[in-house]
Amino acid sequence: MDLFDNVSPLDYRYYGRSKSFEKLKEYFSENSRIKYFCLAELALVKALARRNICTEKTVKEVGEAIQKVTAEEVYAEEDRIKHDIRALANCIRSKVSEESKPFIHFGATSYDIVDTANALRFKKASLELVVPKLLELEKTLIELALREKQTLQIGRTHGQHAEPLTFGFAIASIASRLAGRIKQIQKNSEGLVGKFSGAVGAYNATSLLVEDPLKLEEEILEELGLNASISSTQIVEAEPLTDLMHSLTSCFGVLANLADDLRHLQRSEISEVAESFGKEQVGSSTMPHKRNPINFENVKSFWKHFMPRMTSVYLDQVSEHQRDLTNSASQRFLPELFVALYLSAERLNEACKKLVVDKERMLENFGKNKDFIIAEPLYILLAFHKHPNAHEFVKQLTLKAQVEKKPFTKVVQEEPEMQEYLKKFSKEQKEIIANPEKYLGKAVEKTEKICEHWKKELAL
Repeated sequence: MDLFDNVSPLDYRYYGRSKSFEKLKEYFSENSRIKYFCLAELALVKALARRNICTEKTVKEVGEAIQKVTAEEVYAEEDRIKHDIRALANCIRSKVSEESKPFIHFGATSYDIVDTANALRFKKASLELVVPKLLELEKTLIELALREKQTLQIGRTHGQHAEPLTFGFAIASIASRLAGRIKQIQKNSEGLVGKFSGAVGAYNATSLLVEDPLKLEEEILEELGLNASISSTQIVEAEPLTDLMHSLTSCFGVLANLADDLRHLQRSEISEVAESFGKEQVGSSTMPHKRNPINFENVKSFWKHFMPRMTSVYLDQVSEHQRDLTNSASQRFLPELFVALYLSAERLNEACKKLVVDKERMLENFGKNKDFIIAEPLYILLAFHKHPNAHEFVKQLTLKAQVEKKPFTKVVQEEPEMQEYLKKFSKEQKEIIANPEKYLGKAVEKTEKICEHWKKELAL
C-alpha cells in the first residue's frame, strides 16, 4: 500500500516519513506488536520446559517459528476464526511439530499474552527509545541555558514585563521540569507488570498443571524481565500503565510549554529568538518575507491533539468484574502517544540546537520598561528601612511618573519623602536602584545550580 493511502496523518505525514522510522517501527508497528506477543508465548514454553512439562525441542521449535510469524498472516487467520490471539497461537502451531503443538498458549488466556507483551513493549520502548531522545533534548537545553546564563532578558508574568532574569535562567527552569518528567517515565516504565494468572486471575488453568502456579508465573515473567502483577483479574491492574501514560503526557506538556514560550518570543513585536531558516525554506505561500516558528507550532499542535487522549487511559481503569472488552480497541492507540512524544522531542531538539538568540533585541525590549523595574526593589528596601507604608508609597510614585510623563527614577529622586530613606541605602542598594539590569538576584547562580544538578542526576 502506498504511504499516502493511509488514513492517519501520523502515518503518512509524521511517523512514516520520519528519519527515525526504522527505530520507531521496531516498537510501535503492528508487526512489532505481534513480535512481542510471540515473545510472551515463547517465554511460556521456556518456563514449561524448565518444569519438564514440554521439551527443549519444543522451545527450539517455537523460537524458530515465531521468527516467521507476520502480522499479515495473523490477521488473515483472525479473519477466518474471528479471534486475534487464538489466530496468533494457530500461526505458531502451524510451524511446529505435532509433538509441540499442545504447548502453544498452554494454560494461558488471551490477556496473559496481551498485557504481558504490552508491558514488555512499552517498557523497552520507553527506556530504549523515548527516554534517550528526551535526554538528547535535556542535554541541548542545559547547554543552551549555560551558554545564555548571563544574557539579560526581561521576565514576563501575565504577558507583562516583570523583573530582570537571564534567558539561560528561563531555559534552565524548563530543563529542570523536563528532567523530572524523564525520571518519572523511567520509574513508571520499570513499574509495568505482566501476568499469567488465567481467565479471571485466580490461576485456575495453571493450577491443573503445577502445584505452584504463582511461581510458574514469576518464572515466565522473569524470562521477559518483568515483575508479576500482585493482583490481576483477566487483565493486569490498570494503574501501572496509567501511571506511565500520565508521565508521558505530562512530559509532553513540558515540551508544549517550551515550544509555546519560544514561539511567543518569535513574535514580530518581541523578536528575541528565531528558528534557523533553511536556504530554500518558505514561510508563507503568499508573503515571501515570512519566517514562521513552524517547529515550535508543530509541537504545540501535536500536544493539543494527544494530551486529551489521556482521558481514554483514565476511562480504561474501569473494567467490569474480572474484565470487559471496552479497553481492547482504545489501548491499540497507545503507541501513537509514544511516537508523537518522540517526534516532538526530536523536532524540538533540532530547533533548539540551532536557536538564534538576539541579545541586542532582548536588551532593547528590556529597556522599554527599564525605568519601572526598580519599583519592586525600591519598595522592599523602603520597607526594610522602616517606611510605614512602602508599597502604597511607591505605587503612588509610579502613578505620578505616568501622569506627568516623567522618568520614574527622576520622580523618585525629586520626592522629598525619599531623601531620608535614600541616605540609609547601602552603596550596593543604590546601585540596583540606579541600574535595574543589576537587579538579577541569583539568576546566574541558580541556572548553574539547576544545570549541574540534572547533569549529575541524569549522568549527562
